[in-house]
Amino acid sequence: MTRGDTVTVGGLDGRAAEQAEEAFRLVYAEVFAESPYNEDEEDVAAAFRRFRSGTRKAGFRAALARDTGDEPVGIAYGHPLSADTRWWGRLTEPVPDDIRREDGRRTLGLLELAVRERWRGQGVARRLHETLLDGIEAERVLLNVHPDSTAASAAYRSWGYRKVGEARPWAGADPHDVLLLVLR
Repeated sequence: MTRGDTVTVGGLDGRAAEQAEEAFRLVYAEVFAESPYNEDEEDVAAAFRRFRSGTRKAGFRAALARDTGDEPVGIAYGHPLSADTRWWGRLTEPVPDDIRREDGRRTLGLLELAVRERWRGQGVARRLHETLLDGIEAERVLLNVHPDSTAASAAYRSWGYRKVGEARPWAGADPHDVLLLVLR
């Protein structure tokens, strides 16, 4: 667990994240209602059906940031990508086999990282990211980010991520940048 002046960030496994689902949902619903995502209650409900399923996957990990009053301020979560992941199949242009090869351990898929507006610009996202990656054995981290989410894109790039392609993460989705961070 890391502490700042007003925010504490803790790591969670799947069971603990599932027990804290309400906090994850609160942050997610608020952040992803904003542009460019514009998600509604139906989108949030779908995201949390996937969240519950994800918490049961081997290697699922999460990070939750709370303020001194125990208010949830930020979230991050993901899990290792299986050999049959559909992630790479959603790219608009294929990438070489050596990039897309997965074995259940090689790559952590960072599914979400979000910080509520009031706490942005204070390093909370970086601390969530560091907590999520602390002690992982994966060689790299993969994520999708909406290109119009300029602050998130800039943060990821400053942390060492590089664009490897574009994808439509779900049917009807806007194209998202696919970013990869090589750890080892």
